[in-house]
Amino acid sequence: MQCSHCHLEYDRQELKHIKQNGQDLYFCCAGCESVYHILSDSGFEGFYERLGSTTLSPPKSPSSLDSHQQDFSYLNHQEFLDKNTKKIQNNYEVSLIIEGIHCAACIWLNENILGAQKGIKKVHINYTNNKAKILFDPQIIPLSRIFELIESIGYSAHIYDPSLQERQINKQKRSFFISFVVGVFCTMNIMWIAVAQYAGYFSGMSQDMKDVLNLISCLLATPVLFFTGRVFFVSAYYGLKHGFIGMDFLVAFGASLTFIYSLYAAISRSGETYFESVAMIILFVFSGKFLEMRAKSAAGDSLDGLHCIMPSLVSVESSGKLIQKDVKLIKKDEIIRIKPGEMLACDGILLDDYALLDMKSLSGESMPIKKEKNQEVLSGSIALESGFRYKVSKPYESSIMCHIINLLEESLHHKPYIQNLANSLSQTFSRSVLFIVLCAFIGWYLYDRDFEHAIIIAISVVVISCPCALALATPIASVVGIAKAYKNALLFKEARFLESIAKAKVVFLDKTGTLTKGKPKLYKQITLKSFDENLLYNFLSYSTHPISKALLQTLSTNAKLPITNFSQINSKGICAQFKNQGHCQELIGGSIEFLKERRILHDENLPKDLQDFDMSVFGYAIDSELVALFFFEDELKDGAKEFITYLKRHNKTPIILSGDRYEVVANLAKELEIATFYANLLPEQKSNLITEQQKSGEQNVMIGDGLNDILALQQANVGISMGAGSDVAIACSDVVILDDSLKNVQKMFEISLTTYKRIKQNIALSIVYNALMIPLALAGFIIPLIAALSMSLSSLLVVGNSMRK
Repeated sequence: MQCSHCHLEYDRQELKHIKQNGQDLYFCCAGCESVYHILSDSGFEGFYERLGSTTLSPPKSPSSLDSHQQDFSYLNHQEFLDKNTKKIQNNYEVSLIIEGIHCAACIWLNENILGAQKGIKKVHINYTNNKAKILFDPQIIPLSRIFELIESIGYSAHIYDPSLQERQINKQKRSFFISFVVGVFCTMNIMWIAVAQYAGYFSGMSQDMKDVLNLISCLLATPVLFFTGRVFFVSAYYGLKHGFIGMDFLVAFGASLTFIYSLYAAISRSGETYFESVAMIILFVFSGKFLEMRAKSAAGDSLDGLHCIMPSLVSVESSGKLIQKDVKLIKKDEIIRIKPGEMLACDGILLDDYALLDMKSLSGESMPIKKEKNQEVLSGSIALESGFRYKVSKPYESSIMCHIINLLEESLHHKPYIQNLANSLSQTFSRSVLFIVLCAFIGWYLYDRDFEHAIIIAISVVVISCPCALALATPIASVVGIAKAYKNALLFKEARFLESIAKAKVVFLDKTGTLTKGKPKLYKQITLKSFDENLLYNFLSYSTHPISKALLQTLSTNAKLPITNFSQINSKGICAQFKNQGHCQELIGGSIEFLKERRILHDENLPKDLQDFDMSVFGYAIDSELVALFFFEDELKDGAKEFITYLKRHNKTPIILSGDRYEVVANLAKELEIATFYANLLPEQKSNLITEQQKSGEQNVMIGDGLNDILALQQANVGISMGAGSDVAIACSDVVILDDSLKNVQKMFEISLTTYKRIKQNIALSIVYNALMIPLALAGFIIPLIAALSMSLSSLLVVGNSMRK
């Protein structure tokens, strides 16, 4: 029996039965029932008629209808699994979005809790977009149990949906922004009060005035601690629940202990309060999380952009007619007709005589590629000049472009994020500090039997060792680096890539659009006989070929001439006629091969300049007599030579990965003095070469701009996309060069190296600070007031070091 809303099949006893207006209704969950009533009350009953036999994913049940815990039983039904998961042998793979993740520790906690469950084969969580891929055996652990586990550790999950994901991220951004604004407002005001308190501490202040200032400080510190800092308490609670102690726990513990003692000191009038320390601890550490969250590029999944580029419908020849068919239903040996400007959805064999294809998406080749009858044409190519027919050799699921999408999806889930080593170190540090604090309290209490003195020393140790400077060491230097980068038209999607770029030893470079401009430019002209440039301009103006357009830009015209009988021979050349004083001249232009076919050129009388020439050549003939030859090359970008020199000077090895012809790439490598280069590469081959290099353990960087670079950008430790490149390549990269300038790519390396140096200096300052100050606090030489001041001073030192030029 079907649910009246989602139309999924269930056993009768599993459905809730109600009667409405004499009609029997059945619902699988409170969510479906709620949505049904909303649609009915709003007059949208016609929705179910339009829905027909289509099934829906059951919505989340509202808490008001679903008691205290979400009912996930609907997730286990076979129809739901068939629709929302991918079956791999006897297992199922599901893609989820996990809400509430705000740091690498959250990733670690979810992966370890889920990975420890019997029946879960594999768990990967992408830190950049919180998308989890879980491979599980439903016979051992049902999908509902996986959702319950995620909720039990303080997070929530939903089946991946691009539009829903974007709404969730926008919601999270708003929440973080409001928390940040509240924290900044309260902390700024509490610091003014702290100035008065510090002054009163040294110059004297009445107790009544102290009470007023303490009350205001408490009122301002409370929202910072419990509203802005709630993420630390939630993370600490669920971490403790599962035996995980990290930096969030230490922040929450130190701030809470300081707040509680400050309340006690204010009420009992027995000591100094440290509400400003509470606010500073929370705000500084939260700022790092906020900045990291803002930098994450999770507004959508880059795979969705890739899917949008591919056509969803194609024209298929069937019984002499053309029908529109879904690409996923295309079978082998079907015949597809392609129009000019359309992208091929499947791999196949060309049936017509010629086809001119733009293959930048696959090979990065800047010039159009000519394909002849019975040659292979690949999905992702775009038809130029005219349409053609081809026979499908591989269905959509097996095509090269679909293969690229699948590989990209896998690479997204293996993208490196902050390693678990950092979490284990933070646990060791946090546990050590807690142990030291406990020993300090017990030791001093046993020594002088003074509870207040012992607790003050314990708080001093917590405050002075609170990882404020340590937490600021990386984010502050990174934020300064990112700000400098943005001023130089460099957009970092995550701050951690600054460090990765600085440590990289190998720099992989695409050719077209990265080292070169990707547009043909007239390099040389050989005039064999004088000709009228105005006539050539009018002749070329009818052509749509990139070479014709490039040559057209070098010519000027004074008048329009009557060109007739113009024709464009696919991937070969152009022909036309021009009547001149009663004489009809035949105009011919095109490649060397085309001129040979027309017997205008012969092998034995080819000009010496054409021998072993690897550039594109356009020949122009009048009445079968060659009058001029035009040589074109892909122009080198400004600053390319200086950039390669910079890389070598800083011990970074440049390597070219290109889909262009060997001769073109070899010439470019020679000109730029690059020793290692690869040509004629497909996207997967670029990715494989990067994978092979990574086995050495050295970090690398990939710089590219096109669809053909997506896999390589994802596989590299850091993917850098030129701003004028493909939108999807930009979405998949880690850093975007907004103005497409190689000079700013060099600036990016300079900023990264400087930032990485500052981070190491900041960490060293933090370690020296803790090594000196914790023993002093343990010895009782530092009261909490001085501890808070020294903690602030250490933070200021870190900030000052980060911001210096």
